[in-house]
Parts: sequence; structure tokens; C-alpha cells
Amino acid sequence: MSNSEKPTLPELLSGAQLPALPQSAIRLLELSQDPNNGPPEFAVPIESDPGLTGQVLRFVNSSYFGFSQEVSSVRLAITLVGVRTIKNFSLWSAVFSLMPNPKCGDFDLKALWQDSLRRALFARALGRQLQIKDPEELFTAALLQDMAVPLLAKERPDDYVELLNNRDGGRRQLSHLELERFGWHHGQAAAFIARGWGLPQTFGQLLETHAESKSWLDDPSTSPERAAVGVSSLLPSIIDEQWAERVECESAYERIAGRCAEPLAAVFAQVDTDFAEFAPVIKLGTPSCSLVDYLDIGESVAP
Repeated sequence: MSNSEKPTLPELLSGAQLPALPQSAIRLLELSQDPNNGPPEFAVPIESDPGLTGQVLRFVNSSYFGFSQEVSSVRLAITLVGVRTIKNFSLWSAVFSLMPNPKCGDFDLKALWQDSLRRALFARALGRQLQIKDPEELFTAALLQDMAVPLLAKERPDDYVELLNNRDGGRRQLSHLELERFGWHHGQAAAFIARGWGLPQTFGQLLETHAESKSWLDDPSTSPERAAVGVSSLLPSIIDEQWAERVECESAYERIAGRCAEPLAAVFAQVDTDFAEFAPVIKLGTPSCSLVDYLDIGESVAP
């Protein structure tokens, strides 16, 4: 297929070499289907993967959790922080390691993951305010919402150089530009990949609709989970000099969180703190411009 043609999403992704999830991650997903499985069962596939074992223990022993004594066993780690937290950490850690770093203009993979981590932390914080049963699922969905972008940029580098340039510093959403160019966007691509991996249908829906804020904001039937992930997609990107979607994000947050919600500035401050503690676990640097900076300085802020 030439680069000038408009591929359908199945055509493009079927022809791409999509990464396969490690067996350890697949097994964790299988175990999660049975609520009777607990730390002993979940520890087995993690301990069978030395790399994943090291990542899980480094994660649990990080300042993010702040345990006074070192946790040296996977089973204890799962007991302390919960099955869902470890399962989701293992999942996105696997995805993080699988994504390619395409040679595509000024595309910056680390910047994408930094944006994704901030959005994940924000979605979980908002989920807790909304008293959503499993805010960890929101964390993972928000973290992986843009996971298809590197794959798409690798497959269509010429298109994505132009699309990323046409974002105009964040004034235009990448998803809208993709719809104009292809008739689909990267959220739909992420859902396609997630379903191929056998992830839950509801998880794929969160990935698929995260960038469709115009529809879910005006839909009274929108689930709190979808709304939380959607609002996270409106946060500023560290590659932009201004926060073009600030008004839309603030309005969406107020409508969804309600009058008794924490001020957005307080949520941003907590996300910035959590980011500084979490990022070293996955070897990410801290952005020079915090979320609070964007909120305080507005359009004059520089990344």
C-alpha cells in the first residue's frame, strides 16, 4: 500500500508487525478473570519472568508507596498494594517496553510517555473523587490511551510528520487531524490492539472514546469511567508552549467532579508530586513545566 492511499484501520494494523504481549502478562490477564485468584496465584507468572519480578519489586519499593521496610517477595508485594495495582502495573510496563521509537520528524517517545503518566495519575485522582470502584483501571486506560501513536507513526511516517506538525502547538487535536486524513483516530487503533491482546471489552471502550470529548460531554449517559479518562486527554502536552484546551478541560472537570470537588489546582499539585515519585520507577525524567505551572501561567508557559 502506497503512502498516498488512505488505509482502513484493520488494513493498516493487519499489515503492521503488532507487538505481542509477554506470556507473563497474558497469564495475569487470564488469572484476573477469576475473582478467587489472589497473591499466591498472581505471584507465579511474575516470578517466572525475572525482568518483570525486578520491575514489580522496584515499583513497590519506590517512594511512591513509602513502605518503611524493603519488600523482597512478589507475593508480599501483591498483598501490600493489591492484585489490581500489580496486574495493571505489569500490563502497562509490558506495553511500555514494546512500543517502537519511530523515526518520524520531531516525534518524542519519552514526551509521549511523560504526558501519558500525568494523564494516568490525573484520571485515577478524578476516579477517586467520583468514588469509582476501580480507579486503577482508569490509571491504566489513561496511560495507554496514546499507545498506538508510535506504531502508527512507524507505519505511516510521512503522514505523521505532517499530522504532528499540523497540531499547531496543541490548538488542533491529533485525533481530529487523523479523522480528516484517514477516517479513524489513534484511540480507535489503541482499542483495536487491546482487543487483539484479549483485554476486557470495557477497557477497549475507554481507549477508543478518550478523544471524543465533544460527544461524551453532551451525553448524560456517559459513564464516570469514560468521563475521567476523557478529561485526562485534555491535559496539556509537555511539547506545547501553551495549553490550548485549558477552558474545555476546566469546564469538563467542574461538570463531572461537581461543586464539592477539590480545586483543579490541588489535583494538579498532587499529580505533580506523584509524578516526581513515580517517574523514576520507569526511568522517565520529570518535565521542566509542571501541571501547576500550566495552570498558573496559562498560555505564556514554555515547556
